[in-house]
Amino acid sequence: MSDDILDPKVDFVFKQLFGSENHKDILIAFLNSIFGNKGTEEEIVEIIIENPEIDKNWDEDKQSRLDIKATTNNDSRVNIEIQLKNQFNMKRRTLYYWSKLYESQIKSGDEYEDLQKTITINILNFDYLGNNRYHNAYILKEVETNEVLTNLQEIHFIELSKLNESDFKNVEELECESGNDNLLPWALFLKNPKNEVVEMIEERLEELKEAAERLEMLSHDEETREIYESRQKAIHDQISNIKGAARKARKDEKRKTAKNLLALGVDTEKIKKATGLSEKEIDSLA
Repeated sequence: MSDDILDPKVDFVFKQLFGSENHKDILIAFLNSIFGNKGTEEEIVEIIIENPEIDKNWDEDKQSRLDIKATTNNDSRVNIEIQLKNQFNMKRRTLYYWSKLYESQIKSGDEYEDLQKTITINILNFDYLGNNRYHNAYILKEVETNEVLTNLQEIHFIELSKLNESDFKNVEELECESGNDNLLPWALFLKNPKNEVVEMIEERLEELKEAAERLEMLSHDEETREIYESRQKAIHDQISNIKGAARKARKDEKRKTAKNLLALGVDTEKIKKATGLSEKEIDSLA
């Protein structure tokens, strides 16, 4: 990717592209491509972006989430979050935020029937699920019969890291006209907006072209670039802290195991092999 173009996978830029009140048609086209709604009764034609503004204090908190919350014209609640690095516990994290969004619809005295379909979309720049599909969607089903319990819960994972050069070739064969509901051009745009094939597709897909032009404009805005670079650093620091905490937890577990083995009278050489700790570290625990 050219150094001149901001990475649309950085959450700050992603929200500027897809969470803008003035460019809602970009988000509508993107969502229709994810859900395959174009030309159906479920097609999204209007959307209310519930958190278009970015809190002025967000950059002071490395844990802040720059997600997009929206309600569609058919009353579905949608939450979109993009992740550059694996922060672990992704499934639990997803269910937690989905449940909070679902719960937020109802107030004291409201009826349960007022609860509407709630959709969480995770866009990941790393491999997470154990299959080779870049887009996976989940709903609640009966284990043996596959009978759908309800469509009120829907969770999507879009793993950009699973896209490869063959996908860029495949997208050339798509009939990418305005209104096409295929997700692939959008996913490839997020992966690499300056790829020649993606740039060619933009000329045939109106909303994608609008997103590309907006990305170009943002990339040449000095204030936006400054915030973007600050956000990249914050994300890097956050991931480093997570990895550091994970390394410490593994080390503590090894020490605990070594202590237990020492208490059982196991010799140092066997403890070294079992834990990976050095002889000096083991001796200090004795």
